[in-house]
Order: sequence, then structure tokens, then C-alpha cells
Amino acid sequence: MTAAPERFPLSDAREAYVGLASGLQLRTLHRGPENSESPVFLLIHGLASNSRMWDGVGSVLAAKGHRSIAVDLRGHGRSDKPDDGYDFDTVTRDLCELLDALAIDTAIFVGQSWGGNIVVHAAHQHPDRVIAAVPVDGGFIQLGDSFPEWEVCAERMQPPRLAGMRAGRLESAIRATNSDWPESGIIGSLSNFEFHDDGTISPWLTFDRHMLILKELWMHRPSDMFASIERPILFMPADSGDVAWTNNKETAINAALTKLKSGRAHWFRPAHHDLHAQHPERCADVLITNYKNGFFS
Repeated sequence: MTAAPERFPLSDAREAYVGLASGLQLRTLHRGPENSESPVFLLIHGLASNSRMWDGVGSVLAAKGHRSIAVDLRGHGRSDKPDDGYDFDTVTRDLCELLDALAIDTAIFVGQSWGGNIVVHAAHQHPDRVIAAVPVDGGFIQLGDSFPEWEVCAERMQPPRLAGMRAGRLESAIRATNSDWPESGIIGSLSNFEFHDDGTISPWLTFDRHMLILKELWMHRPSDMFASIERPILFMPADSGDVAWTNNKETAINAALTKLKSGRAHWFRPAHHDLHAQHPERCADVLITNYKNGFFS
């Protein structure tokens, strides 16, 4: 099967495919004025997600005069899909090469879930490119603490095999599960999948590549980085109503804040793990507020 054209047209974003020094090509979505005096917000999705999950946030940022660039990371969405390079060093280097290709010196890195760990890693490894890092319900994820053995983690955390599902069934399930989401969030979630001419779908991120990333996430230890990070870190965690899981997040984030030179947390209560898709205006407002009050400086 060949890749289908964009199923959900873009109304307010400029799409660009950007070639990196490594040869990789990444799909990007640009919003807001290029001559904005405020920094660029680089919007980074989570595992098995895509740049369109940031449509709502990017639109609000643009309406308020701020520039943003959302990116499909390697293996995801409409970007190139190599069989390797899914470790944190390589993924963060992709982002730095993306900024190079766009002639952007620095940006505010905003990442959700796995993307939250990516922006923390970037702040640690590339502080000259990161003005501040904003992990959205992520940045503290250490799967190795919950699953000391990789085999157990792989079994428990592997994604469902959705390739071949009927497109209508998928859309009905997403809309039913996320009935309080704006349409931008629904479209973002549906855009995690390729829609084929025969009426079926498949995830843009293949199962094997998903598992490669999951293992890297299992090995990742952001808690070992916090004490040496100089850049401001703004955690934006979600309280889903799961008391035990929220307590674990609070413990991890509070521990991080004691180590960070500049850190704070803004909780979304209640909220879905994909709070950027569920509450795009609130998410964008928190970003703008922390820029205006100088926290990102």
C-alpha cells in the first residue's frame, strides 16, 4: 500500500519537509509570525504520536503572536523512518540539526510524555540550543524503576496491534474515548495513523520501531540529569484521577525540583495524559505566561 494524502487538511499551518545534515528528512508544521520577538516554541510529540497533536496549542500560540514549530520525529508521522537512531542522543541531535537547517539558534523545547524525556535530555546535552524545557506529563519517566527486567516491561508496555483495523471503527473509538476533546485533538489522535485506500489503517510508527524506542525509554534516567541542568524546567503534569499514579508523579517531580537549579510545576487537574490535545488553550496560556513572567529567561 502507498501512503495516503493528508486526510485532515491543515488550515492555519505551513507544512515543510526539512532535510537535516544527517540526511534525514523531518516533516514540520509552522505557525505564527516568523518575525516574532518571542522565542520559537519547538513542539515535540510523544511515543507513537505526531506533530498534529499540537494543532490546538500551535493555533492559540499563533493567535497570540507567538511562533511555533511542531515536528514529526524520526519514525513517526510523515517524517523519514530509518530502522535505527531511536536513542535519546540521536533524537535530540535531530532536533538540533532541525534548528540548524531552519537557521534558528535557540528555542523553548516543549515535549509530551516520551517527548518530555526528550526535552529534558536536550536541556542536559544541548544547553546552548535550549532556552527552557517544558515536559508535558513526562520528563520524569523511568520505566526501569517500575520494571527492573526489560522482558517484563516489553510484555506489559507493548502497543496493541492496530494495523488492519477499519478506519471507521478507529475513529468511533477515539471519539467515544475522548468525548471532551476539541476537534483539533481528535484530528491529532487520528493523525497517528495512515489511512489506506482499502478502508483500513496502520500506525505510522511500526511495532518494531515502537519497541526500539520503548527500550530506550526503559533505560533512560532523567533523575540522574536534573542536578546538572542549568536551563529552566517547567513540568506540566496531568492528574488523571488515578490516585496512586498521581502520587508517584508528585514524588518524582518533587524530587526533580529539589535538584534542578530552576524548576517549577504547573498541574492540570483533572486532565488526560494528552493534556495538550485535551486543553490546548490552557496549555498555550501556561507557556505564554511563563515566557512573559520571565521564568524561561
